[in-house]
Amino acid sequence: MKIVFANPFMPSTGVAVVFATDTGRFLTSASKLDTAAKGALTRAVKGSKFRGRKGQSLTVMAPASAKLNRILLVGLGKAKDIDELAAQSVGGEIYTHIGSSGQTSANVMVDEIDGVSMKTAEIAANIAYGARLRSYCFDKYLTKKRAEAQPSLKTLRITCVRSLNAKSLFQPLNRVADGIFMARDLVSEPPNVIYPQSLAQRARELSKLGVKVEVLGEAKMRKLGMGALLGVGQGSARESQMVIMRWNGAGKDSSPIAFVGKGVTFDTGGISIKPAGGMEDMKWDMGGSGVVIGLMRALAGRKARVNVVGVVGLVENMPDGNAQRPGDIVTSMSGQTIEVINTDAEGRLVLADALHYTVERFKPKFIVDLATLTGAIIVSLADQYAGLFTNNDTLCDRLLTAGIAVNERLWRLPLGDGYDKMINSDAADMKNVGGRGGGSITAAQFLQRFIGATPWAHIDIAGVTWSKRNLDTVPKGGTAFGVRLLDRLVADYYEGK
Repeated sequence: MKIVFANPFMPSTGVAVVFATDTGRFLTSASKLDTAAKGALTRAVKGSKFRGRKGQSLTVMAPASAKLNRILLVGLGKAKDIDELAAQSVGGEIYTHIGSSGQTSANVMVDEIDGVSMKTAEIAANIAYGARLRSYCFDKYLTKKRAEAQPSLKTLRITCVRSLNAKSLFQPLNRVADGIFMARDLVSEPPNVIYPQSLAQRARELSKLGVKVEVLGEAKMRKLGMGALLGVGQGSARESQMVIMRWNGAGKDSSPIAFVGKGVTFDTGGISIKPAGGMEDMKWDMGGSGVVIGLMRALAGRKARVNVVGVVGLVENMPDGNAQRPGDIVTSMSGQTIEVINTDAEGRLVLADALHYTVERFKPKFIVDLATLTGAIIVSLADQYAGLFTNNDTLCDRLLTAGIAVNERLWRLPLGDGYDKMINSDAADMKNVGGRGGGSITAAQFLQRFIGATPWAHIDIAGVTWSKRNLDTVPKGGTAFGVRLLDRLVADYYEGK
């Protein structure tokens, strides 16, 4: 779908999208179209429940005199409530109605709105962004596609005053959407297509945007002493990998910020094997790595003025004759030893070496790691929030604020000495599980042992990586939760500083 911006005009073909507020008052373009259509909109509203509220819409077949195929009237709700997220939601709603309607073009007519703090160009850019986010579709393996579900919309034209400003505002949002789509693609691919080596190859594509990409194989990781990560992958025929991505947008002298992702491309649970029911979902146990790769694409695409390091540990957790056993003790890169109680608590082992490597090599200002780490976080927060654990209150506040701004919400959970003692082992420095209670917390405590004094946050995205229903700007499937959140964190607090 091509998105273009233009100054206001009265369209004569395709679909015209116009707006009303919750007072029932048509905005300027809607009033003009109503006149051109000889009161068709007014009559349609009178015969319906449409009152201009947020989430309401009304499709009107245009009379021949209007020279349009149809008119979509969309409710904006209260003017005072219109902000970036609301505009994006409207864009998603518009695409939901017309993306697969059979129409190939649509004109979204954005007018000035009294009582709104945003400029019209900002509203237009965010409507376009929301429409693009909602347009995502992963159907590459469907050989017989349902005609009614096929996207038909080829051109979405957004008209508003100062359309060049709207276009300029949309460009960085569009680059973030590129990163979101990449993360969604990676999470959606089947595990016979995405495995450690192929995922590393996908990350190499970022070099076209100026990202420096380095891939470590098992021989190099073994030399570095990454026994925790390598232990997870030793039962797989696929070689484990670690990918290091660097974007230098702020000059060589600026210390980087770092993002680390768990990349278990398929998780059977290993010898502690998972139940068969639902195991197919474990293709997205690499969701944290997908977000980090997508984030690096977004930041490089919009040429963010910041130095960033992205590190992803990529393994496949399989139960063959060489697989890691419950009771094994491994030595991490940090030198700390780990008793493996449950081979299905593998993501923290991967992150242990990835986090330590990042701290030691790059000395970052802070680290944020993302991982589909625990089922316990789904029990706690369902699919409404991701779990946040951190050793730094400033970083916590900034993440929470960024999450609210993009509607990728976080909930902070505690860390503490009492929880930390739950992962002490009689046979090694620590064990990889802490018992039934507080599973997400003890997993975070485990990770904290590998970051030293570096400001750090761990985001458990197990409940939010995949959506089972369509949302305003997120179609059913991979969500890429975290790309928008961390891009906003960078933009608001670290870029150009």
